[in-house]
Amino acid sequence: MHELFEAMRRHATACGDRPAFDDGTTRLAYAALAGRVAGAAEELDAVTPAPRVIGLLGGNTVDWIVGLLAGWYAGASVVPLPAFFRVSQLRHVVQDAGIAHLLTTSDMVGTARLLGVPFAPIADRQASFRPPVGAEGAQIIYTSGSTGHPKGVLLQGAQMQWSAKAIAGAIAARADDAYLSVLPLPLLLETICAVMIPLLVGAPVRLEPRFAAGFEPAAGLTVADVAAAHRPTCMVLVPELLAQWVAQLTKAGARAPDRLRFVAVGGAAVPGALAQQAWDLGIPVHEGYGLSECGSVVALNRPGERKPGTVGKPLAGLDVRIDEGEIVVRGPSVMDRYLRGAPARGLWRTGDAGEIDADGFLAVRGRLDNILVTPTGRNINPEWIESLLLADSRIAYCMVTHVEGPHLAAILVPKAQHEHWFEHASADEISALIADCSREAPGYATPRHFAVVPASELVRFGLLTGNGRLRRKPMLEAYATLLKSRGGAPAAVAQGERGA
Repeated sequence: MHELFEAMRRHATACGDRPAFDDGTTRLAYAALAGRVAGAAEELDAVTPAPRVIGLLGGNTVDWIVGLLAGWYAGASVVPLPAFFRVSQLRHVVQDAGIAHLLTTSDMVGTARLLGVPFAPIADRQASFRPPVGAEGAQIIYTSGSTGHPKGVLLQGAQMQWSAKAIAGAIAARADDAYLSVLPLPLLLETICAVMIPLLVGAPVRLEPRFAAGFEPAAGLTVADVAAAHRPTCMVLVPELLAQWVAQLTKAGARAPDRLRFVAVGGAAVPGALAQQAWDLGIPVHEGYGLSECGSVVALNRPGERKPGTVGKPLAGLDVRIDEGEIVVRGPSVMDRYLRGAPARGLWRTGDAGEIDADGFLAVRGRLDNILVTPTGRNINPEWIESLLLADSRIAYCMVTHVEGPHLAAILVPKAQHEHWFEHASADEISALIADCSREAPGYATPRHFAVVPASELVRFGLLTGNGRLRRKPMLEAYATLLKSRGGAPAAVAQGERGA
């Protein structure tokens, strides 16, 4: 992290009154930010014994960013504890990572008391800032994953810094950018894009704490609202938030702010129709692909160099190849290892299926281990069919699976404003919707069974991962009985069963 902290020193000295971070309550310019980071690091240095692994608990606030930077400044490994994790998951992370000390924002003190380790509020005092010369800080990233059992990814400061510099170069990040953060900061991608890249170039960041808790805005708040209010140049979204923004602009007959120059969308496949709608409304969507084990971003569509249907070209300096259909990454951003796992040695087999075209653009075809094999011997990638279904503006989430018999099934989660349609639609109407969306697919890949479940159940039963994806195995366990055909009649579930 030495280069990151040297950039902070440079900005604090040359343009100390330039805005750095603003969460709507607290605002820090670059000089004040540097002083607060140094002050919070001194508080950590005073803890006995000195903690080498520090937990960081809180929402998207300036204080959270100060705590993160203070941990790195002190040479510790920082473990962000996502506020959207359940307490049982947080306790697992605390034990698994060996967290000895916890920093918390004021709004999360109650949760901190439940985790069984010493904790302290993030210090609010100034000290002299000098770029550290000792050991670099590190990050241990936990995601809830497809099984819900968090696993720690260990990245050294140099690996994260390499990713931040490579992404900054790919998007031509600059000091006159204005970044808007609406995703949870504990996500590695948001840590890099909302903290590290702006610090490297000296750009301001507006945080929206009301928006980032679990990917859903506070009541009455929309993506269109915050984008119009803050007029950013850059931001990162997941596909569901992009779809919400498109729907909001379309309903209002409005367009995105004209200052926008780059909106990265990742975490799941972006339906081609949705991406085109976004561009038509002035949202410059650039699809990307990555995973925490590879420093968050592997490939990215760049400004002026975008190919629809792909996730762009690999970052400069990464060697990305396809080995028997699997995406394999080699390079300086690949993680050290999983905690207590074998060293990765700069090479990571992603488990994702992909192709690289003649121009060097990567297309991701889904998880290899998600391939469905029907009793008729057909191999089907469910994520392909899901991307077709998600192109319909009424569907927020979907999962295509196989339960029994020769046909596929789909679990459909309507968007809030379209739940009424699904509640009153006949089985034939919903089946027609599925067939229409799947018209590009062969007949054997078109789902014949379905269950419709409300989005509230995804939250209630913990069926979403930390980055907003459906947890496939728990989803199937929860709704398998709704999808099983009766007597082999493909339409039986559609006619007789619906999620409650």
